[in-house]
Amino acid sequence: MKRLSKCEKCSVVRVTKIDTSGPLKQRLISLGIMKNVTLRVLAHTAAKGTMEIKVGKMQIALRAEEASLIEVEEIEQ
Repeated sequence: MKRLSKCEKCSVVRVTKIDTSGPLKQRLISLGIMKNVTLRVLAHTAAKGTMEIKVGKMQIALRAEEASLIEVEEIEQ
């Protein structure tokens, strides 16, 4: 499986697993990031320290450490 942090700009992916627990997992779920949800990668910062993703109609910025905990699969477009 591929990690969200390794996805390129404009990628459309589906979440397959979130490798964390506790408050961080609850925060991701409250933002709409959970298993089988489709995400679109909108942008990376220059050093890839953060990334901007779209979940439904909401745009969210994630740290690279958080994105590396999310396993995804690419969706054919």
